[in-house]
Amino acid sequence: MGLTIGVDIGGTKIAAGVVDEEGTILDTHKVPTPPTAEGIVDAICAAVSEAGKGHQIEAVGIGAAGYVDDKRATVLFAPNIHWRHEPLKDKVEQRVGLPVVVENDANAAAWGEYRFGAGKGHEDVICITLGTGLGGGIIIGNKLRRGRFGVAAEFGHIRVVPDGLLCGCGSQGCWEQYASGRALVRYAKQRANATPENAGILLALGDGTVAGIEGKHISAAARQGCPVAVDSFRELARWAGAGLADLASLFDPSAFIVGGGVSDEGELVLGPIRKSFRRWLIGGQWRPHAQVLAAQLGGKAGLVGAADLARQG
Repeated sequence: MGLTIGVDIGGTKIAAGVVDEEGTILDTHKVPTPPTAEGIVDAICAAVSEAGKGHQIEAVGIGAAGYVDDKRATVLFAPNIHWRHEPLKDKVEQRVGLPVVVENDANAAAWGEYRFGAGKGHEDVICITLGTGLGGGIIIGNKLRRGRFGVAAEFGHIRVVPDGLLCGCGSQGCWEQYASGRALVRYAKQRANATPENAGILLALGDGTVAGIEGKHISAAARQGCPVAVDSFRELARWAGAGLADLASLFDPSAFIVGGGVSDEGELVLGPIRKSFRRWLIGGQWRPHAQVLAAQLGGKAGLVGAADLARQG
């Protein structure tokens, strides 16, 4: 199969890109994300039609944040869009006249990294995305593993602290409450409140108040050596690495790939994650250690992965 289109549904924009067999994006079209579920379907179709102009497109892959059924056709539940058993494949196919595959967005990003990014050369890879929340994907034996019902790898909602912090999913103590962009901001605010004398750089980057601290401020402050910012990244990394150690016990991959916005800080966060991973890996002094690698495709991973999964059929 030749050219396919991948679609990435973001909070503010929907991007469609024409992707070749080497994972190269040849053309893109972006539209604002509408506020309604039906409007999003319309926007997906419009983006696909515009991106595909002048190209011979053979299939479309859509990365959707939520639970996608095992037939890769229906979004069973999307937390940020009012989709409940949404027949997204059928709706888009009818409009664009092309075969459509619907995939969980974190699975799509994982597949993109496995095929064209940091996972090249590995057969068994676990990906996690440290963004606003925490997502993931499982590739074992060169295959994306979705589970019997299509909703595997919801790593962010593994409970790591019994009766811990309330999660947006309704449970308590989920991993993403301790290892995510939201968690990083919470750590920084707590530390800035407790020791404002160590948070001068961080506070100066915002509006001067603890309430005004944002993720971008923490990253910039950490690069300048701000103790509160650096310590906040270390706390996030401690939880992330401990979680990877648990996943190693489950899947025994040759590599973990860490993506998402938090991972953009490179060794500032990846070094401490590796240290925590080694600390918590059961039998770590006697067993081989999986590599912990930085994702390479950045924000393109989901679009490229969705397009390639459409190519796989």
